[in-house]
Amino acid sequence: MLKQQLFTDGVNFMFNMARWSILLADWQVFAEGFAITIAISFVSLLGTLFISLIVGLIRCSQNRTAKSVCLAYINFFQNTPLLVQLLFMYNVLPRLNIMLSPFACGCLGLALYTGAFGASVVEAAVKAIPKGQTEAALSQGMSYLQALFLIVIPQAVKIAIPPMTNQCVNMIKNSATLTVVTAGELMYRADGWAAEYGCYTQSFFVSAILYLILCLPLSKWSEYLEKKVVRA
Repeated sequence: MLKQQLFTDGVNFMFNMARWSILLADWQVFAEGFAITIAISFVSLLGTLFISLIVGLIRCSQNRTAKSVCLAYINFFQNTPLLVQLLFMYNVLPRLNIMLSPFACGCLGLALYTGAFGASVVEAAVKAIPKGQTEAALSQGMSYLQALFLIVIPQAVKIAIPPMTNQCVNMIKNSATLTVVTAGELMYRADGWAAEYGCYTQSFFVSAILYLILCLPLSKWSEYLEKKVVRA
């Protein structure tokens, strides 16, 4: 009986129209946070792709020193919490006279973190291409870079796109952690609004729906691409 009463109270609280009317009156708060989340995700994605490509290709090179440096980067960022990395950048870098805005700090943190995983994806995709194709290209007079960019990478892209799309989805979800550096994204706006009006249920429910709108299409696209690659 008590459980049923608690459930009923929870449902009534969830669908309290007075609280929803307050939220609808302040919809701009969530719209601004949603827009900033998209902007952060876009900028971070560009940084992620750049880092993933450069580090992943270096990991496939013959330069042992460069490969070791990139491996250290990958191991560090893959095996330490994103939250710790963000707090380090936000609180420690200014003490080293490296001043970053919350937006820049968030984008850099997400790009470095996701890029470490993306680099592993690129490395695996390039190494999945048979070495015989590179050797055949070299025997035809191509340089190593020509063989890499004309023969290997176009094939590796098809293999890398599905897991890289998954990393993009994870990056969007991880953007919620940027609330600790006051980046102004969706979670930061939702948390601040909920604390002001006490409407936590409504605020976080709407936030979850907005994140779902961003992530679900990408997730389904990734599944489609993965099936397409398998068929090919």
